[in-house]
Amino acid sequence: MPYLILAIAVLAETIGTSALQASHQFTRPIPSLLSVAAYAIAIYVLSMALKYMPVGVAYAIWSGLGIVLIAIIGFVAFGQKLDLPAVAGIGLILAGILVINLFSATTGH
Repeated sequence: MPYLILAIAVLAETIGTSALQASHQFTRPIPSLLSVAAYAIAIYVLSMALKYMPVGVAYAIWSGLGIVLIAIIGFVAFGQKLDLPAVAGIGLILAGILVINLFSATTGH
């Protein structure tokens, strides 16, 4: 259950960040409102996940997965390219998330 809650928070944060890009610095009203609403939902749902896991672990997973997903969305939807160091850094973030989930006893498996 904690991972489902955290996945919903990641999804909401990813929607919020994608809408933020589409809002063009809050000059487009619908993506701007979607961004604010999605971030509010993401923070609320993230706070629910904190009932089950430590804040540092929950935030690392939430932000790390958000970074990975936004990099993919940026490439696919917005045509943003990443150089090799950026891809390597994102790979390290993903590796860190895997280490936390596979080996840490603090995640509430």
